[in-house]
Amino acid sequence: MTALPSGREFPQDAARRLGEILTDLDVEHSAPRPGSFLVRLEGQHKLATMTWLIVEVHSLHVEAFFCRQPDENHAEFYRFLLERGSRMFGLHFALDPVGDVYLVGRLPLSIITSAEIDRLLGCVLSYSDDNFDSALMIGFASSIKREWDWRVKRGESLANLAAFARLTEPAAEQGGGRAASEPA
Repeated sequence: MTALPSGREFPQDAARRLGEILTDLDVEHSAPRPGSFLVRLEGQHKLATMTWLIVEVHSLHVEAFFCRQPDENHAEFYRFLLERGSRMFGLHFALDPVGDVYLVGRLPLSIITSAEIDRLLGCVLSYSDDNFDSALMIGFASSIKREWDWRVKRGESLANLAAFARLTEPAAEQGGGRAASEPA
């Protein structure tokens, strides 16, 4: 066993096994310190979800940044995330002290098998990617509209804002800018 920064120890076998599994699954990852792995999960809506897998004394801690604290519609935003929580496996949405949103979980070390780590990473990616656009539309609608209008005014591409076109329909009908479906 090796000491964690807090003075506790973690099981080296579990950490070694997790590193081997991540390599076998061919997932982009690094190990900045013993027993801690930072995994990059590529998405379609949220381009990348950076996920920590940290082997602790009795559990595997999972933590992935989802988005910063919302600018508006706080009650609706948090309700949206909480409603999803009852359908999630091994993870839940949580807030840090400043209100930024994370996906977090704490699971037994016995989950460190190839099939279970693959399932866990699939869940992180699915929960992050599938909920990202909707969460942004609720908590950041005004910012998205301002960005859309700015791009239209400058003739910039709207391609990466296509998912939010329904928030900006009056602006979209005015013309200007490249269509959301056009390549940048």
